[in-house]
Amino acid sequence: MHAVQTMDPGSQCHLQGPKGMNWDEEGIRIINLLNECATFTESGNFIGADIALYHLSHLVSPDGDSMQRVATYFTEALACCQMTKNLRGVPKVLRLVRTLSTPEQQLVKQLFFDFYPFLKIAHTVSNQTIIEAMQGETVINVLDLSPSNADQWTNLMQGLRERLTNTPYLKITVTAIHEKKEVLEQMGLHLKVEAERLHFHFQFNPVVSSLESLDPETLPIKKGEPLAISCVLQLHSLLAANDDEMVKMRGQRVFAEMLVKQKNKKVKPSPDSALSPFSPCPSHKMECFLNGLWRLQPKVMVIIEQESNVNGLSLTERVSKALNFYSTLFDCLEASTSRTLVGRSLLEKMLLGEEIKNIVACEGVERKERHEKLETWIPRLELAGFGRVPISSNGIWLATKLLQSYVPGYHIHHKNKFLFICWEKIPLFSISAWKF
Repeated sequence: MHAVQTMDPGSQCHLQGPKGMNWDEEGIRIINLLNECATFTESGNFIGADIALYHLSHLVSPDGDSMQRVATYFTEALACCQMTKNLRGVPKVLRLVRTLSTPEQQLVKQLFFDFYPFLKIAHTVSNQTIIEAMQGETVINVLDLSPSNADQWTNLMQGLRERLTNTPYLKITVTAIHEKKEVLEQMGLHLKVEAERLHFHFQFNPVVSSLESLDPETLPIKKGEPLAISCVLQLHSLLAANDDEMVKMRGQRVFAEMLVKQKNKKVKPSPDSALSPFSPCPSHKMECFLNGLWRLQPKVMVIIEQESNVNGLSLTERVSKALNFYSTLFDCLEASTSRTLVGRSLLEKMLLGEEIKNIVACEGVERKERHEKLETWIPRLELAGFGRVPISSNGIWLATKLLQSYVPGYHIHHKNKFLFICWEKIPLFSISAWKF
């Protein structure tokens, strides 16, 4: 990963041209200009922010090296942030015009799946953990809170057929949640074909809903039947809240800490999250949702989340921490993919770039990309009543084997029953398993 360094904020070298600089110096200059622009924007110094954006415009490029590419989208996000503060209507209109269609959304999700090993690893580990939790069961329910394609569940069915050869009757019910009906229809058809091929009794329950509008207890899931829940890179969106109102809830911080200490003295408050149970802004929506999932009594629930912390109230903090996370993701692509590949550019612009913009330029309920580290998810889930489940050792072995087909740099780290997918020792995604 590119070393993120700082220089004297008052140094005039920030405003000098890049001529004569080597790449490292230019990269440091870009980082400092981005941080300066965020500081100026947050303090209301829009002239200073505009000057920083002007100089950034001569240094960044969507077709350059990984730092130039990631900085392109941070520069765009900071420019949008300035418009948001000065011209409230313009950014909203631009977002309406640039909203991705459903096929485009599916395309960029598939590109993320293809270019990175993260989702393949997550699916492999999740499926093995589910298979082991369902050993001996003849009826299995799966609740998918973040469906993008049917591959995970076709692979699960194949794995179940291999492991449960002595179980002639096996019924699988998949309940999937998505805002788009057409995505669910396509998924259902694909799964039905695979279930028939493998001779499973199969039922598909499509639920057209956003995650934030969902009441888990209204789902068509039979109480008492074995249930597995999967949520991939979606749970953090429930942390979206009216930040101004949430700040008023600071008094709940001490109370939340006292509750956790009474429940489990081993849990220590983490100051690294703006909306953790220990933060000034606990999320009531998240608390209700997790309580609803707990009442479904799952045998296993697997959660995959970004191992980053971009949910601070401060713009400068969000820019700094998001830059660390996303510059690493761009480094992964730089090491494995040609700069001229169209798919790479589409992925960077339409998915990673849009996430960066949401983190930097959006506030309140519009800011959905509120990644938090696993250390803040642990007490939140334990407060809801969930207990930890070890990640499947066979899943870890398969994931390690899978990584051998990728460029050197990727590896997995197993710690305290949890799994982290890393690039050059930097954790990028966490996998955790829980039970009722």
